Amino acid sequence: MQKYTRQAKLADLSRIMSIVQDAKAQLKAAGSSQWQGAYPAGDDIAADIKEGHGFVFINGQEISGYAAVIVGAEPTYQKIAGAWQNDQDPYATIHRICFSSAYQGEGLAKIFMADLLSLQVAQGVINFRIDTSKDNQPMQAVAKRSGFVYRGIIQVTEDKENPDRLAYELNLN
Repeated sequence: MQKYTRQAKLADLSRIMSIVQDAKAQLKAAGSSQWQGAYPAGDDIAADIKEGHGFVFINGQEISGYAAVIVGAEPTYQKIAGAWQNDQDPYATIHRICFSSAYQGEGLAKIFMADLLSLQVAQGVINFRIDTSKDNQPMQAVAKRSGFVYRGIIQVTEDKENPDRLAYELNLN
């Protein structure tokens, strides 16, 4: 079965939102407060796609994962309780990464992450950042298995009740 990553299209939006809703349910079942409000909404994902930041993971013929990769300074990463290792060079931030529960446990998130990193390295980006809730153990595991190192706590604006996020960084230089 063929597995690959490609840029998302607006025609993918319905399937992506189904995966986002599935991810929200998975997070809630795990006791996480992450993504339990309106975020990420269809408008967030549509904006990702229109700006060329959205990517989907294809497993066979089906979209099974989604992520946004944004190159440039992330406003919520400007203040960290901790320290970034590389605060000089440009970086890409991986946001809104999620997978359909139908594919949990197959190791596809690691493949997807490797694809996302490779696509950016091909464009000359070698520094990466990602964040997640302290309750999101699966995302923490994916980050660590992909070589990301914990750097501290940042705060996000979309979660008013629990804004703290564990911040990770990967430098390939």
